[in-house]
Amino acid sequence: MFDLEYYMLPSGEKPVETFLDGLDTKMRVKAFGSLEILAEYGNTLREPYSKAISNGLFELRIKFAGDTTRIFYFFYVKNTIVLTNGFVKKTKKTPKQELELALKYKADYERKTRHE
Repeated sequence: MFDLEYYMLPSGEKPVETFLDGLDTKMRVKAFGSLEILAEYGNTLREPYSKAISNGLFELRIKFAGDTTRIFYFFYVKNTIVLTNGFVKKTKKTPKQELELALKYKADYERKTRHE
């Protein structure tokens, strides 16, 4: 079993938590179900649930009734999975700004935890 951790901004906001709160009820339930699967299977989870993106970053792929959402995450020490940010996917390609944000959060998290 893996521990899921929400990346936290200096303001205390957790982008994935904010994202999940903004989803409609049915998609939110589906997303939490997918997060439970991720916590159970961790680094053995593959497509269609999870896909490697770049630089140690992965996306959790969530579909419900024709809608698609993604949550970026990465693995950290021991059995920790850090969830960075999520978005509703409207095109075939992952939005560049969402990917850049996830990579920025990942670098920030790794830098902060190295100095603790």
